[in-house]
This record gives sequence, C-alpha cells and structure tokens, in this order.
Amino acid sequence: MKMTFQKLVIGASMAIGVSVVTVPAQAGTLTGASIGGTAASDYLVYDSNATNTFLVTNSSANVQKVLSGNAANPTGNVELAASSEKAGFNFTKNTTLTGTIGSKTLTLSSLTSDDWFGVGKTTTTYGLNNLANNWFKQVLSSNNITSNLLGGLGYTQQSLFSKFLLSGGFQRFSDPNISYVNQDDTSGLISIGLAGHYNAAPLLGLPSNLFKLQASEIVKYTYDGKTDYLYSFKASQSGLVEKSDGISHSGNYQVTIQGVPPAAVPEPSITLGLLGVAGVFATQRKFKKASI
Repeated sequence: MKMTFQKLVIGASMAIGVSVVTVPAQAGTLTGASIGGTAASDYLVYDSNATNTFLVTNSSANVQKVLSGNAANPTGNVELAASSEKAGFNFTKNTTLTGTIGSKTLTLSSLTSDDWFGVGKTTTTYGLNNLANNWFKQVLSSNNITSNLLGGLGYTQQSLFSKFLLSGGFQRFSDPNISYVNQDDTSGLISIGLAGHYNAAPLLGLPSNLFKLQASEIVKYTYDGKTDYLYSFKASQSGLVEKSDGISHSGNYQVTIQGVPPAAVPEPSITLGLLGVAGVFATQRKFKKASI
C-alpha cells in the first residue's frame, strides 16, 4: 500500500511538471502616470471624442485616462511644458510624465535650452554641432526640402534656421503631446504616440499650400538607465483635430524605444497545479510518518 501511494504521488507530480509552460506577462500601457519636473504645473490634458480633442481638468485620473490609445486609434493627450508658446516661458525648466511599463520606470520630458543648444547656452547659431542644428537639418532632408525649393521663396537653409530660432520655433517643438505609451509583450518594444500637425510646414515658417512637411515635437526619455531624444518625420492621420483651433493633433507620430521584454510568468492554473503538487508531497510526508 505504501509503495502504491508513493508511485501515485510521483506519477502525478511528473504529469503536472510536464504541463508547466510560461506565457509572457501582459505589460499593457503606462500605469501610475504622474506629472513632475522643475515646472510640474505646466501641462494640459486633452480628452477626445470621435472628431475632436478638447481640454479637460488637470488631474491624475484624466492624465491616466487619455493615454489609453494606440497607433490605430490615438485618443487624447498630455501636453508637457504647455506654456512654451507664451511670452515669458522659462526655457530652462521642464515638465515630465513618469510611469511604469513592464515593471520598468519610464520618464518622458519636455526639452530645455540645455537640450537644444548645450549646457548653459540660451541660444545658438547655424552650423554648430548640437541638437538644434542636427534636428533642423533632418527636418529639411527628411521632407525633401532642398536649397532650390527654399531659394524660390527667397530663403537659404541658414536664413530659415535663423527665422525659426528667433520666432521661438525650438520652444514650440519642445512641448510634446503624449497620446499613448504601449509595450509589445513579446519583443518589449515600447511605442509612444506624439500628437502633432499632419502638415507642420507653417510651424517652420513655410506655406502649407506649397509644402507638405511632417515633423513631430521632440520628447526626451529616461528608461532603464538611458536618456535620449525621440522624434519622427512621418505622421499618420489621427482623425482628430483640437476643438479650438481646428488643426492641432491632426497627425499621429509614433516613436519607439527598445524596451526590456516583460518577464514570463506561469499561467494562474499552473500556479494552482504547483500548489497542488506541494500539497501532495506534504501529505506523502505525513503518510510516511504515520507508517513508521
């Protein structure tokens, strides 16, 4: 009888052990979203319906709610450093959005003059090796805006850069509108939606009837020990426009970070099965004790 029971226990434990498999954890979207930075109150929250985005109250609940979209269905957004286009904007301070995704902390931030021009710099000139110059050149090259095209309007790349700089263009592109933050469960890829203008030509001082120019705002990120900048020159139509101006948020620009794949966890049913095995072995120990 004793041997029969032991064989039964071993057989059952082997059967359950063979069936144990793991599945990827469900990372989902950014959770625990909070606003911070050196200008923590300088943000706006836009909710959305089928056609428009519109301002709602700044609250933790609304911040979390509007980040629920994806590339196929972008929704509302959180605008960081929302006063960037107003007089008196402090270009040395930033606003951040921080949360958890796949058990890792992700911080998204607006940009400051230090980011664009270099630490301690409040402005720049054409031709320097900094983010401002490198990004501006990429805007033109990615949108096939050549010197000949600019010449037809009386511009050179340098003169357009100077006009953009003096008109507050870099401040204007420093206030990212974050519409979603999602992670692929298998690859770990993190996708971030940036709401912007589907045609951003007017933001660079170019006529929209002559140019189709796509350029997202820039977002700074810190994730898993790395800090860098993200931006895109390719937009999809969001199907939305901001209610008050009829043009903002019309484009969705998706940028990505290669994130850490979420850890695989056992299925709940498997966990219960393993607990059952532990219970059987505990019973076996008691049985052996009673037999002695």
